[in-house]
Amino acid sequence: MSQSSTTAGTATVIVCRHCGKKNRVPPAGPSAPRCGNCHNPLPWIVDADDLTFYEIVDASAIPVLVDLWAPWCGPCKMVSPALENLAAEFAGRIKLAKVNVDRSPAVGARFEVRGIPTLLLMRGGAVVARQTGAAPEAALRAWLEQALVESEPK
Repeated sequence: MSQSSTTAGTATVIVCRHCGKKNRVPPAGPSAPRCGNCHNPLPWIVDADDLTFYEIVDASAIPVLVDLWAPWCGPCKMVSPALENLAAEFAGRIKLAKVNVDRSPAVGARFEVRGIPTLLLMRGGAVVARQTGAAPEAALRAWLEQALVESEPK
């Protein structure tokens, strides 16, 4: 997690970049989280696993950027800060769900993960875009922007 968030039970505490207030953000919900004080969108960064994947990702009301990673993976560690920056930049438009494939083998098997990091953009439980391997933040932003546009419901 980034410096502005800490895990608190099943919710995450996110510090609003606009007003500095702390907000408790649940891992799943009917819509993207907003600051309780200034009402600006908050980054939605959560951990998911084999047991919570459906509720957090498949049933999400907004697109989910899924980061399939492992703690021993150097490129995964390099990409993580860029993904958190993108989650903040796209606050209100996406949720970032991080899945440790070592602890969640069913999720890794479901998506036939052969290399990590693997990034999936999911909408309505379906994969709409896939990116394997580390890339610079600018390249990830371009990939995400294009995938969001291409996956918009017609």
